[in-house]
Amino acid sequence: MNIVSVFVPGSIGNVGPGLDVLGLAVRGAGDTATIERTADRRIVVDEPGDPSLPSDPARHTTALAARAALALAGRKGRIGLRIRLRKGLPLSGGQGGSAASAVAGAVAANVLMGSPLGTDELLAAALEAEATVAGRHLDNIAPSLLGGLVLIRSLDPIDVVPLSVPRGLQIVLAKPDYEMRTREARSALPNTISRATALHQAAQVAAMVAGAAQGNLALFGRAIDDRIAEPARAGLLPGFSEAKRAALRAGALGCSISGSGPTLFAVADRRATAIRIGAAVARAYRRAGYATTIRVTTPDVQGARIRP
Repeated sequence: MNIVSVFVPGSIGNVGPGLDVLGLAVRGAGDTATIERTADRRIVVDEPGDPSLPSDPARHTTALAARAALALAGRKGRIGLRIRLRKGLPLSGGQGGSAASAVAGAVAANVLMGSPLGTDELLAAALEAEATVAGRHLDNIAPSLLGGLVLIRSLDPIDVVPLSVPRGLQIVLAKPDYEMRTREARSALPNTISRATALHQAAQVAAMVAGAAQGNLALFGRAIDDRIAEPARAGLLPGFSEAKRAALRAGALGCSISGSGPTLFAVADRRATAIRIGAAVARAYRRAGYATTIRVTTPDVQGARIRP
């Protein structure tokens, strides 16, 4: 195979209280990388995916991940690649866009080499790229690669645990018409937290894992109670607090910031409820002066896949 296209879905990082340790892949929008193997041993970015993204392969997430995959397989400098990226995920939108681009690069390069790399090596290659643009975390990368709901137990060494996806889970994504860069959002996080906050956060993550395992959507939803990242970031996201209150009043089981924001996510147990939540959230953001893109979707359990 000399050319391959890989589609990678977007994701919700943190999933509320699971800061850097929980991620959920979502159906619908995603990034697609088409990569061609060449004989000139260079990595070239022909289409970066957006005019604001760099064409320099030393700065482009897909190219960085592809290069890291080649290095892990001992092929760096021996294989050339030409990259075309099509962005389906918003830039700085809190929907795992940079992670999806990185995963696409790692998976495509691996396929073009005959798939010598395993899951942990693909995660490592994508992580190396993601670290240059959004910080060193796997909570978007792992679900985008593997699909479903994933727990990040450890980064050093990499240890990720796929979890059950609660049956019937409906997801509302609301992207207001502004951006939030991951590095800016991460800089707002506190350096220390109280023992009470740490214990509360650990209990909520455990409850979400239990709710997922038991298929208990009510438990899963009420455990979306983040007392670390959300309080620190809410002030950076105009309209979020009002939109969250609107989502909960409309029947959301839980609601928080998707990744670093600005996208809001809410969960429900019925599609009709999710549609009602989306409408309520859109009205709240509109009152705050922002147009909003609403998407009602479900978990993506497949993850990264080759396009025919």
